[in-house]
Amino acid sequence: MKIKKIALVVVGFIGVGLGAVGAVVPMLPAFPFLMLAAVCFAKSSEKLDTWFKGTKLYKNNLETYVKGQGMTKKTKIKVMITVTLLMSFGFFMMFRKDLFVPCGILGAVWLFHILYFTFGVKNYTPATKTEEESK
Repeated sequence: MKIKKIALVVVGFIGVGLGAVGAVVPMLPAFPFLMLAAVCFAKSSEKLDTWFKGTKLYKNNLETYVKGQGMTKKTKIKVMITVTLLMSFGFFMMFRKDLFVPCGILGAVWLFHILYFTFGVKNYTPATKTEEESK
């Protein structure tokens, strides 16, 4: 059991590291790596979970999604473009070798991805300062 917790902590920190890089580098999405870190920390340690949820990285990228409020359009578009580019690379590598069934599976996964982020994830618009002051 202790090995499982250690593995979750290690994977969580790898997720935080890649998520931090993804928050800065336009081609790497932060969202999936930070979700991975959130899940790993929640399952491994209450202390790490509390720490992670207090970080600016979590608050800027995941907090609204986890609360069920959705994601900003900018974040959704960034995630969709990145996954599309990465999947298209895999698709064309398999297509060149006449692997049509895996190409079809990858195409279906890509389509589900696009549909999910377009219709399944709510658009979140941050409140402006005047809206916050009126509350």
